[in-house]
Amino acid sequence: MGLIAGTVVFFLVWWTVLFAVLPLGINPDPEAAEAGGWRGAPRQVRVLRVLLLTTFVSLVVWAGINWLVGSEWMSFRSGFFAMPTE
Repeated sequence: MGLIAGTVVFFLVWWTVLFAVLPLGINPDPEAAEAGGWRGAPRQVRVLRVLLLTTFVSLVVWAGINWLVGSEWMSFRSGFFAMPTE
């Protein structure tokens, strides 16, 4: 996978993982509704923790995708998935 393709794939993986990681560790504040807020709003926003966890998980997923693309295990050039030669 080239530099540009790898960067695009990492960005797409990172963005997808972000939405999977966002709800982790959220403790809603039940008293927020009484104070004029939304009852599902978190007590503490831990943006740095979410961003670091998202980046770590994305790196692991991206490394797996990068290995899969570069390996012969699922190749369209040779093996079972290859196009027939004439």
